[in-house]
Amino acid sequence: MRTFLDRLYALSGAIAAAFICAIALVVLAQVGANLLDQLASLVLGAPFGLVVPSYANFAGFFLTAATFFALAYTLKRGAHIRVTLAIQFLGPKARQVVEVWCILVGLSIAGFFTWHTFGLVSDSYRFGDMSTGMVAIPIWIPQGALVLGGGVLTIALLDELVVALSGRTPAHERANVGILEHVGEAERESDRAAAQGERR
Repeated sequence: MRTFLDRLYALSGAIAAAFICAIALVVLAQVGANLLDQLASLVLGAPFGLVVPSYANFAGFFLTAATFFALAYTLKRGAHIRVTLAIQFLGPKARQVVEVWCILVGLSIAGFFTWHTFGLVSDSYRFGDMSTGMVAIPIWIPQGALVLGGGVLTIALLDELVVALSGRTPAHERANVGILEHVGEAERESDRAAAQGERR
């Protein structure tokens, strides 16, 4: 089960990365079309009128998909913004209680969002809602990314809850410790280099 879940989170992160690349490609294509039009205006006196159909809509859809598919992956890597100013002074037991409570709140919100977004997607599919713009696509397709990404996040939070309740350190907490240790080591290395430079 652990291997399956880790692969699910990695797949979700990879899909998010693919959508980020898709945004870059769409925007670059439109920028290239604008440059060709400018060049045509200078050389031929009139632009070709090149445009990537609905590029702004597609970039927005891709951004939404990238955001939601990245949620579970970034959670497990400790990349979500967490305010630990208060809990860092708590003892192990009190900190575990607070961690469990926070994960429960996040799980409730993610589950609520995913469930109701699924209802929205079902309605869009049933009523045949289409996107606006030059290229009209069924709106349930981009909305589906919210359900899938939110669903994977819900699973990841449930995973973290089980780990926290068992008394082990959740993955997001272990990742934060690793990041802090890496930053601390980098700062110590920088200080050592500066000290050696001063001695010279």
